[in-house]
Amino acid sequence: MTTALLAPPARTADADQRPAQQLTQAARPSGAGKRALARASRWTVRLLLALAVLVFAVLAIGPHVLGYRTMTMLTGSMSPVIDPGDVTIVTPLPVEEVEPGMIIAYHIPVDDHRVVSHRVLSVEHGENGQVTVETKGDANDAVDPWQATLQGDTAWQVRAVVPELGHLIEALRTPVVSQALVYGAPALLAGWLLLTIWRPAEVEQEVAQDDDTEGDRA
Repeated sequence: MTTALLAPPARTADADQRPAQQLTQAARPSGAGKRALARASRWTVRLLLALAVLVFAVLAIGPHVLGYRTMTMLTGSMSPVIDPGDVTIVTPLPVEEVEPGMIIAYHIPVDDHRVVSHRVLSVEHGENGQVTVETKGDANDAVDPWQATLQGDTAWQVRAVVPELGHLIEALRTPVVSQALVYGAPALLAGWLLLTIWRPAEVEQEVAQDDDTEGDRA
């Protein structure tokens, strides 16, 4: 009885190279992954630029164009409506229109005459047109120990609150940060713009080359 031994099929050069090609393709980022990374980088830069422009517009341009003012809350007397570090946006209001329940910013009539933002509890109209208010901070246990006569014809009413923006403003005012912004911000902005313009084009070219190579192998 004769037993036939079957020889294993011969390994071709293509078969030997196929595992290496598969490992190389697995290690290389796909064209879709590169496109997604480029798109995410592009939108991140755009978001940062848009945020910087928005903050600049609110703090620097808006008060001159729209007539409002911005103030940073330093104490917790109005928490949780206004917390320390929040920035308030106040708009002018005729003093005769001030009503209980409003939050107004005004100079206190005692001590250093600092500006506070407290809620109006009561309003008194004098015969000479003067308006006197009694106020209280929402977080305070007692009513403010004074009655304030609003000066001039205009009061300032709190219309909006931007959380935590005051902390950023205080950080930007420190000497080290302010100097870094003066000299470094223009360079960073130029770099971001150049990356936005050139980097996505380079990635797209690499992706196109990879797609062509894969197509030739197929």
